[in-house]
Amino acid sequence: MAKITKQELMRLAHMSHIKVHDDEVEDLISKIEDVIAYASRVSEIAKDAHLPSNRRINVTREDVVIRTDAEPILEQAPDREEDYFVVPRIIETND
Repeated sequence: MAKITKQELMRLAHMSHIKVHDDEVEDLISKIEDVIAYASRVSEIAKDAHLPSNRRINVTREDVVIRTDAEPILEQAPDREEDYFVVPRIIETND
């Protein structure tokens, strides 16, 4: 397990613009050591993981055209024009 010194902690605090009081040092060192130990464990576990290859594999399927009668849906429209819904304009143009 990595050991963090008070000097390393204070340097890290200085670079991070964090004020650390003397009574907080031991607790912070302990917490940082726990984080480093956890990261080390995750790294060890990740070494054994089977990562997917970088090859891009597309799964394709045959397109199937299914005819659908749109009339029952279009009949419910408050306003329609031929086979299209008519909706209010929401973007104004300078026409």
